[in-house]
Amino acid sequence: MTPHYTALKAALLGSALALSSAAYAQEIKIGFNGDLSASPSAQSGQAGVLGIQAAIDDINAAGGILGRKLALVVRDDLSQPPKSIQNMSDLIDNEKVVAVLGPTNSGNALAWKHIPNQKKNPSIGCIGSATDITKPASPGAENYMYRVSMVDRAQVAGLIAYAKKNPATKNVGFLVETTGYGQGGLKDLQELAEAKGLKPVAIEKFGVNDTDMTSQLNKMKAAGVDTVLVWAQGTPIGQLVRSMEKINYFPVTLTSWSSDNASFFDTAGKTLAEKPIFMRTITEDRTPKQQQLYDRLAPKMASKSAFSFAAHCYDALMITAAAIKQAGSTEGPKMREALESLQAPVEGIMKTYNKPFSATEHEALTAADYRWTHWKDGKLVTYSDDVVKTLQPSDFAQ
Repeated sequence: MTPHYTALKAALLGSALALSSAAYAQEIKIGFNGDLSASPSAQSGQAGVLGIQAAIDDINAAGGILGRKLALVVRDDLSQPPKSIQNMSDLIDNEKVVAVLGPTNSGNALAWKHIPNQKKNPSIGCIGSATDITKPASPGAENYMYRVSMVDRAQVAGLIAYAKKNPATKNVGFLVETTGYGQGGLKDLQELAEAKGLKPVAIEKFGVNDTDMTSQLNKMKAAGVDTVLVWAQGTPIGQLVRSMEKINYFPVTLTSWSSDNASFFDTAGKTLAEKPIFMRTITEDRTPKQQQLYDRLAPKMASKSAFSFAAHCYDALMITAAAIKQAGSTEGPKMREALESLQAPVEGIMKTYNKPFSATEHEALTAADYRWTHWKDGKLVTYSDDVVKTLQPSDFAQ
């Protein structure tokens, strides 16, 4: 064996060891796919990314997972389903992410939910709330769609229960936007209202970019509607209450949680913003852990009201990390099995999660985690009245 050959062999062996070490130390990539710039909900996506990055920073500071650091790969889907579908394929096939968090808009998740299932790559939603996002493609089918956020149908059940139990309610009406989000909400409203024996006397729709809803409201008024249930994004709900002011018609207004968005507050203005009642997961009455994360992220947040999404996404990442650790792998099927049978509690910002998922339950937050909320003096505060005090978890049955 010549000295040259020995040196070459040593060099090759050194390179192999270096490659092996690099492969072992290679980062575990987590993807985020959601709107960060285009729709009224973009601020929610921005807050979500901050929450994910904060969780990654905490995990990496503690040594990472399986001896590897985590890294976040972000894609802006511009609130466009085709773009969001393209992003999913890019993240999974090209970036090799082991899981995707998001999206911001429910319609986009519904457009690509088949992709995580086909590619066996877990998706953990932490913003979009459409009911059907986490439903399996068919009964008993493998399902890689999970969520740590509110669910439209549970919110709708709460709004229906409020209207039903309010002795002042005589006639209800439904007002929804024409997007996938609005139409999904209308489906839930109609189905649960029928199940609860509540029949709307008027149903009206409006475009997400409409600025005048007086025509729809005049029809509601003519029908005698005293309680209106609204399913739309923040900006159009703001335009809706401005339209109410134009005709001096202010029925009890129960809305989707999108009224918590700064885009709603900015559109409605301080006084009119106090009209709607809705639910969300965090109010100004934050727990110590929530306050700690809020103080950490608030300087970076374009909208402080979007903090709940930062908390949801922080927790979604922590649950994902726990699944990787338990599985001892980043392979999709093994992660799915771990997600559905987590053995150790996961300390989150929203709560401590004990077995948040199972083979049939893919929602980590329940109605017990929801808080009745409204705007007061420019802040999101807990809402309570005689009706709210009577509501029980059973009233959220779907």
